[in-house]
Amino acid sequence: MESSFDAIRPYYDCEIPPACARMMAHPYLDDIAKFLKMRGGEELREILSLCSNVDDFQNRIMVFVVGRILDNTSDGVTYGGMEYFDSPTKHVIITNHRDIVLDSAIIQYIFHKHKIKTTEIAVGDNLISSQFIEDVARSNKMIKVTRSSSPRELYNSSLLLSEYIRSRVATQKSSIWIAQRNGRTKDGHDITEQGLLKMLEMSGKGDFEADMKELNILPVAISYEFEPCDALKAKELYITRRQKYIKEQGEDLKSILSGMTSWKGRIHFEFTEPVLPEEVEYCAKFTKNERFVELGKIIDKQIHSTYKLWPNNYIAYDIQNGGAEFGDKYTEEQKEKFINYMSAQLDCVCQAGWDRAELSEIFLGIYSNPVKNQKLKI
Repeated sequence: MESSFDAIRPYYDCEIPPACARMMAHPYLDDIAKFLKMRGGEELREILSLCSNVDDFQNRIMVFVVGRILDNTSDGVTYGGMEYFDSPTKHVIITNHRDIVLDSAIIQYIFHKHKIKTTEIAVGDNLISSQFIEDVARSNKMIKVTRSSSPRELYNSSLLLSEYIRSRVATQKSSIWIAQRNGRTKDGHDITEQGLLKMLEMSGKGDFEADMKELNILPVAISYEFEPCDALKAKELYITRRQKYIKEQGEDLKSILSGMTSWKGRIHFEFTEPVLPEEVEYCAKFTKNERFVELGKIIDKQIHSTYKLWPNNYIAYDIQNGGAEFGDKYTEEQKEKFINYMSAQLDCVCQAGWDRAELSEIFLGIYSNPVKNQKLKI
């Protein structure tokens, strides 16, 4: 089964039993079982021992884990647009990116509920910090994305990723999930990076129109009532205004755990209409770089316009603008709760000598910017 994609592809079915055996032997398992409120590590080990292929792993482990996380840390998930999966057509599913793990994990969970074949998932290799995490991720259909290397290595890895995605989608073998940008949206502005779209075209035959049409891009808007890691994102943005932000050791893992364990309130996923052939044809009329800008605008408009706005978003917008333009979208009680929530979150990250007002403004922007995007129709 050797291939040029072996370093980045998800595990084959035959690789699941040895991967599960490695997971069963890992000391993390007891802590994970405790978090999932299981009887103990032995219960989780018993389930892992029953997994003989990828479907087993997703059905027995991931559906259970994501369901338990949602039960413990949210008021549930709603979603729309499932009619776009009535046909067997495979897609490159491009979403805004708010949580490191849950964005893609919940999509898999929704697909499983609707008996739709789950997607493969593009994940940055910076998050694969151990064999245990790699085993979990690749057993759950993860494609490894190289994030940091020399320019030549980055080009080669991007080409390999592009070739892999096209080999799966264009031949109707599997849909692929990928975030619209490298890393999560920190400020609430969901913008598709041109680099992503250029990477997707790298594996084509040089005909932009034909190359993009065969990928069947389907945008998805992901919205959490309480933004995962909102205070940590505000902290990073505050520091970035003053100096280059350097991640602390283990920071990605901290963000993963925070996203999984913190309260998220209501969650909504809106699967939107795939990018239309005539929209790709429109983009193809532009110069080489501009065509990616125009395609990005089409994707962004679908995400912005279908993003589910919660009372928190409207409250943050009105506080920032010193008015009550959206006063009919929330109650005074909801406003007071959000203000208290923000204060408590900022207490956790605000350091001595920091400008609390500026930090608050950044925090409010995380919630208000989706409202601005809908108002501006960008």
